[in-house]
Amino acid sequence: MAGIYVHVPFCKHKCTYCDFVSFSNKEGEMQSYFENLFKEIVYRAPAHKNDTFDTVYFGGGTPSYVESLLITATLTLIKQNYRVSKDAEITLEMNPGTVTKDKILAYKRAGFNRFSLGLQTVSDQELLRLNRIHTKKEFCEAATLLSGENFSVDIMVGLHDQTKEEVEESLRVALNYGASHVSVYALTPVDGTPLYTDYLNGELPDSDETADLYHTAVEYLKNRGFHRYEISNFALKGKESRHNLNYWQRGEYLGFGIAAHSFYGGERFSNTENLSEYAMCIAGEKSPVVFRERLSESEAEEEFIMLAFRTEQGFAKAEYEKMFGAPFSLRYAEKLRRIGKYLDVEGERVKIKDEYFYVQDGIVAELLS
Repeated sequence: MAGIYVHVPFCKHKCTYCDFVSFSNKEGEMQSYFENLFKEIVYRAPAHKNDTFDTVYFGGGTPSYVESLLITATLTLIKQNYRVSKDAEITLEMNPGTVTKDKILAYKRAGFNRFSLGLQTVSDQELLRLNRIHTKKEFCEAATLLSGENFSVDIMVGLHDQTKEEVEESLRVALNYGASHVSVYALTPVDGTPLYTDYLNGELPDSDETADLYHTAVEYLKNRGFHRYEISNFALKGKESRHNLNYWQRGEYLGFGIAAHSFYGGERFSNTENLSEYAMCIAGEKSPVVFRERLSESEAEEEFIMLAFRTEQGFAKAEYEKMFGAPFSLRYAEKLRRIGKYLDVEGERVKIKDEYFYVQDGIVAELLS
C-alpha cells in the first residue's frame, strides 16, 4: 500500500498548542502557493507512473479554511497524474468553524470520502483559551452536515482543569453525531508555543492526571464498540484510518507542499518549511527537498519496532525475522528478561500488553537502548 499526503499550511488563527508548519494572516499567498503545489505534483509524477496509491490525505494547517476550489483542483490534478485506486481512502482535515454545506458537496463531488473534524473539547471556554475558531455549537452543525459520511473526530486530553466528565461529554457528543473514528491526543506542551507558558506555570494537568483522562477515554470508547488499534486512535470495525496505518506499517508515501515528508524506495526526504524558499525552488524548477536520509539496517529495524509497537497488533515474528535475519526473541533475549512482562510474545506476534499501552514510548526506549 502507498499513500499521498498534501500539506495545506494556512489557517485562520494559530492554536496555542500548535507547532506544525502553518500560517495565519497569509490569505494573499494562498493562490500562489497552490500554483506552486500544482507544479510540484505534476513534475514529480513521471517517477511514479508505475505506482498505485491507495490513500490520499490533505492535512495542515486547516485545508477547509482555503477556497474549496483550490482543494478540489488539487485532488483532481493528483488523480490525473497518479494512479489512484478506485477504492482509495481520500481524507480531508476540517475545522468546524470553516465548514459549509456547499464546501462538503464540492469535496464529495471531487472524490473525498473521509473527513477528519477537529473538535478537541466541547468546552467553549477551553476552545477560546486554545485559540480555536469554533464553538461546540459549530461542531454540532458541521457534524450534522456530515451525517451519513465517514468521519473522524479529534479529542484532546490534558487540557486546563479538564475532568473525566468533560472528556466523556466530548466523546458523547462526537459519537452521538455519528463519528466512526476518534483520535484521542494527550496535549503535549512544546517550547515556543503560547501554551508552553501555561505548562511552566503549572496550569495544566500533570502526566499522571493526563494518563487518567486518557484511560477514561479508552474505557468510554471500548464500551461503545470502538477498538484501540493505535495508541491514539479508536475506530468501529472497518473504519480504521488506512492512511495512518500505512505510516505505522512503514509503507511508502509521497508528500507534497512545504514541510511535507516522503518515504519512497527506502529513502526518507522532506520539503523546505519556508514558503518563500518553496516558491523559489518551484520557480527555478528545482526540488524543494532539503533533507534526505537512507536508514541503515539497524535504524530501519528500530523504526520498524517503534512504529509497530504503537499499534494494537504489534508485528508478526515471521515478518521481523524475514526482514532482519534473526528471531526477535533471540536478538533481544537479554532485554526481554528485563522488560518481557510488558510484552505479549506468545503466539505469532509481538505486541505491548494492553495495560501498558499508554507508556509504550518508555518500553520502546528501554528495549532499544
